[in-house]
Formats: sequence, C-alpha cells, structure tokens
Amino acid sequence: MDMAPLNHMPEPLCLIENTNGPLLVNPEALKILSAIRQPVVVVAIVGPYRTGKPYLMNKLAGKQKGFSVGSTVQCSTKGIWMWCVPHPKKPNHTLVLLDTEGLGDVEKGDKTNDTHIFVLALLLSSTFVYNTMNKIDHGAINHLHYVTKLSQLLRRDTSPALNRVDDAADFVRVCPDLVWTLRDFYLDLEANGQLITADEYLENSLRPMKGTNQHFQNFNLPRLCIQKFFPVKKCFIFDLPSHQKKLAQLETLHNDDLDPKFVQQVAEFCSYIFSYSKTKTLSGGIQASGSHLKNLVQTYVNAINSGDLPCMESEVLTLAQIKNLAAMQKAIAHYDQQMGQKLQLPTATHQELLDLHRASEKEAIEVFMKNSFKDEDQGYWKKLEMQLVAKLNDFHKRNKEASLNRCSALLQDIFHPLEENVKQGVYAKPGGHCLFIQKREELKEKYSQVPGKGIQAEEALQKYLESMESVSVTILQTDLAVTASEKEIEGLREEFMKAEAQRLMQSLTQHQQMMEPRKTVHQEQVRLMETNRVYQEALQQRAMERQLQEEVKRLKERFQAENRQLHNELQNLLRNDSPDGTCILL
Repeated sequence: MDMAPLNHMPEPLCLIENTNGPLLVNPEALKILSAIRQPVVVVAIVGPYRTGKPYLMNKLAGKQKGFSVGSTVQCSTKGIWMWCVPHPKKPNHTLVLLDTEGLGDVEKGDKTNDTHIFVLALLLSSTFVYNTMNKIDHGAINHLHYVTKLSQLLRRDTSPALNRVDDAADFVRVCPDLVWTLRDFYLDLEANGQLITADEYLENSLRPMKGTNQHFQNFNLPRLCIQKFFPVKKCFIFDLPSHQKKLAQLETLHNDDLDPKFVQQVAEFCSYIFSYSKTKTLSGGIQASGSHLKNLVQTYVNAINSGDLPCMESEVLTLAQIKNLAAMQKAIAHYDQQMGQKLQLPTATHQELLDLHRASEKEAIEVFMKNSFKDEDQGYWKKLEMQLVAKLNDFHKRNKEASLNRCSALLQDIFHPLEENVKQGVYAKPGGHCLFIQKREELKEKYSQVPGKGIQAEEALQKYLESMESVSVTILQTDLAVTASEKEIEGLREEFMKAEAQRLMQSLTQHQQMMEPRKTVHQEQVRLMETNRVYQEALQQRAMERQLQEEVKRLKERFQAENRQLHNELQNLLRNDSPDGTCILL
C-alpha cells in the first residue's frame, strides 16, 4: 500500500513552481509525498543551467527520459521537479529525485530565485549533487558557501523542534552528503607531478591556505564552512559524453553512441548514489518519511515566501556580521585565556604587564583575522581593539589594586613590632625619637628586600610613612619634653648639692670654732702633764737631796694649791663650754 503512489509516477512532477511571484507548492506532489510511509532517500541536483543535470537524474531513475533535457540556451526546468521511485538497493525505501532549474539563466533578471531554489534543494536533500562545468573554481565554492550559510539560517529559524541539531553526531546525520560532479572535465588529475583521484582534487580545492590577512580570510572562509557543513564529500568527473553535435539528442542516444569512458563514469556515479546515499534524517535520528518531507517543503517555502530568507547581498552582510561578531568573541576569549594563564598579579613593572598584553593581543588579532569575514571597513577589528584596550585598562587597575593589597599586608606585618613598641611607650624617653628613626630605617630596608610587591611598592611605603609621621612628631615632642625635664631636675640637683656643700662648710667652720677651746684645754693638759713630769723629776731630786726636801715640800704645797685653783677654773670653764655639762677630769 505504501508503494501505490509510485506506480502513478511514470514521469517527474513539479514539486515547487518558480514564477515571477512567490514560490508555489504543487498540491498533487504533496499528496504523493503524504502517501509515502517509507523512509525516503532524497537526492537533489543543483548547478548552472545547460550542464546536463536532468540526464544524470534520469539515469538515477533508471529511465532514458523523464526530466527534461534541454538542447538550447533556454532553460528547460523551472522550479523543482520531483520523481519518486523505488530504491534499487534499499528495500522498503523510496528514492526521491529532485531536479532544479539551472542557475544563472540570463532570462531571469532576479538572482534571488536561484538562491531560493538552491537553498530548498540543500535543505530537502540527504544527498546534494552540485553539478558544475569543467573544474572547481573559486566562484563555485563561494556560491555553495553562501547557500549553505543561508540554509543554516533558514533551518534555525523555522520548525525549531523538528530541525534543531543537538550535538555533533546529530549535525552529521542532518546535513546532506556532498557529491560534486564536474562535467566536461578537461584538466589532468595531477598535483605536484603525482596522479591524484577526483576526491583528492576536491579535497585540495577545499584546503585553506596559511595566512591571516584579508586575502587569505576571503579565500579560506568558504572552504572551511563547506568542510564543516558537509562532513561527507565525494567527487565525480565526467568527460565530454559525445561529439558536440550529438549533445542535442543526448537523452535519445544509447550507450553505444556515447564515449565509453563517459558511460563508465555515469555508471560509477549511479552506483555510488544507490549504495551510499543515506536516508533523509531529522534531528534526534528520526528517519524522514514522505510525510515528513512534505512538511519540510511547506515549512521552508512558507518561510521563504514570508521574507525570512533575504536577498543574497543583504544575507552576505548578515553573515559577515554574525561571522565577525563570533570572530571577535573568539579573539577576546583567546586573549582572556592567554592573560589568565601567563599573568601573575601584581607585576613588577607596568612594562611587564604591557608586554604580556601585547603578546596576547597579537594572538587575539590573529584569531580574529583567521575567523572574520568581509570586515571591509574594519569595524569589528576596531571594536576588538577597543575591547582589548578596555581590558588592558582593567588589568592596570587590577594590577594596582593587587600591588596595594600585597604591600599593605606586607607593611602591616613588617612594621608591627615598631607599632607595638610605640604602644608600649618604648620610645617615650630621652633619645627615644632617635631610636624610633633607627628602627624605622631598619624596617624600611627589610621591606625593600621583599620581592613581588608590584608597581605600588614605593607609593604604598610613602603613604604608610606619612600615616606614621604624626606618631614620629609625638615621639619627638615627648623626647624633647622628657629631656628638658631631666635637665631641669639636674639643675635643681646641682643647686641643691651646692647649697648642701655650703651648709656643710658652715657647719665645719662652726665645729672648728667650737673645737678651739677644746684645743686650749688640751694644750693646758699637755702643759700640766709636762709640769707633773718635771715635778716627779724634782721629787726624785729631792729624795736625793734631803737638804732640799723642805723646799720641795713648800713648793709642792704651793703647786698643789695652784693646781687646785687651776683645776677648779678649768672645771668651771668646761661646764660652760660643754653642751651636756660633762666635765673632763684631768
């Protein structure tokens, strides 16, 4: 029952009609797609007009005729034509062939139609055949690149639940495979003197060049995007099928009438499509049926008709803005990463920070140049420069703050003993200010020897010393006051000692004066003792001289009387002079 509609498609049917107005979807074609419950393999072919696209699609359908093969300069196919046939190698699968009108038809004044048809074929297909003439050139690459970008935008903005791509594997499943067919190929497949395959020729053509200037960017960007958008790529080359005069009847010619090499090339192409073309897959790994494909057709056509897909020129501008903004963000992220890895705050000098910034800035600009696209007025490059300057200013600020924080902590740690001494009054004494200055200079030297203080080392020290200046002044004033007080005390002490010395001298003089009578008494006593000695000698003489005894007796009596008288006088004298009234007995 699922295959019933195919029996009613003996020939292709217009799926999307391209008129001078909006694109029109053929209801009959949608009805056929709705009836297909099987998974579909969708092969769409796009390329310049008059490049033999219908011939290849007819071969894939297993028919000699079907899709219109024109023989004049007027384009035969308009819009997108569909032919649904049973898949020759995948049971229970339907092969949906989509032939598109030729690109670059001179009769079409508006190239927008070409873009719309190109985008639709790309979004609807699971295998996208890009059919061009002779060789792969930069124009063909650019055209394919622009359309892939447009299709990404259209897919993103329409049916998000149906078409969102969640991860890398999902992206590979959703994006179509690219088969690049080169008609009337006349080049030798050689590179560096070595034979190469058609696939290697495609790979070489899409390989980016090394360099970061605008020329290299313009060259590399389309190639990198194509490589990313088409994870699977294949290339086929076709020789001229027959003599030029016979090309007008190409669909009526049998293989015997064609160049055998061309016949073989077409057979290899068909075999690859049948064997390797994947089933149309939606996000989440859902295999699309005809009904799914019908929904995609309606969704994308409605989006294009509503103006969601702008003209090529404005879209290129939009793509450039998106690409350049992303390139700028990537460059800034690279700058942040490099500075984060290499910068240790605080730096010893401003120049050290500036050198790191310039090295990271250079790499960031290289990243931007590599990823930017058509930044012709250098607007985004200038914005990047402004942001990098702002980041440098921020790093200067953070570097200063880090240095100040480091120095403040260091100063507090080193000068803590000095502050404690001040609190305990160690320097509140004569000469204390000199001791304070000496200790401060020692700690300053210790501070200067510590590494890693950063650019604010001297300024932080000066601010700290300024904050301690009032303490220094107070210590100096205390020092002077204490010193003056001690000098005053010393002066008083000297005056006291002088007065005390004078008092002692007076006392000594008075004592000496008091001692004069005592000296007289003493001298008198000595004299009496000498007299007594003489008396004794006289007695001895009298004993010897008896004749003198009487005289001696008389003298003795007289002496004794005088002695008593003197003794009494002396006693009286002593009573008067002695403070306690004690008499000195002779």
